[in-house]
Amino acid sequence: MNVNQDTKKNSEKNWQQQLRGLYLVTPNWDDTQRLLSVTERALAAGVSLLQYRHKTANIELRYAQASALHNLCKKYAVPFIINDFVNLSMQLNADGVHVGGSDISVAQARSLLGPEKIVGSSCYGDLGLARLAQIQGASYMAFGGFYPSIVKQYPVTTKPEIVALARAELHLPQVVIGGMTVDLARPLVERGADMVAAISSVYHAVQPEQVVKDFIALFQ
Repeated sequence: MNVNQDTKKNSEKNWQQQLRGLYLVTPNWDDTQRLLSVTERALAAGVSLLQYRHKTANIELRYAQASALHNLCKKYAVPFIINDFVNLSMQLNADGVHVGGSDISVAQARSLLGPEKIVGSSCYGDLGLARLAQIQGASYMAFGGFYPSIVKQYPVTTKPEIVALARAELHLPQVVIGGMTVDLARPLVERGADMVAAISSVYHAVQPEQVVKDFIALFQ
């Protein structure tokens, strides 16, 4: 094995050790102060990974919010990744990106970012996409939606059985997403999910800190 392969293997191992617990994804909020306030409360409570996702923001707002969130994540030593916008991730030297079916491929993202960054892949309810993501160098595979979501508008077609099937066949950490609450996430964690991705259940909570702790307790 050459040096580059060793580096890639070690980087994957290091990230995979961190990819467990609550994976917080931001809502489409234009109010940056509100976004930062709730996010910081959640980070302080123990979020494992933060993804900045704002599909309707303009370039200026996206940069300002991503930059501020990145600084928050540095404060709490939480990896920070950006949904879709690879150039912005590179510009900020964020910890990685998450790509979906309509974005660039995992292989392209990995080529641009190098072996040390996180590259997450949306695999929906398709084990074949998860296999491809692993081959192309993804850091984790994300399945969903499992339940109706008020943020992500997609068909609820993912069957819970995919979690155990992926666990048996693939070595990547797996994330479950789509309408996640603590109670709805519990059976998926019991089947082998490494992370639960949540948006509304945290950002719209009266006490986001408690919700974060309740999610974390699923993994303990």
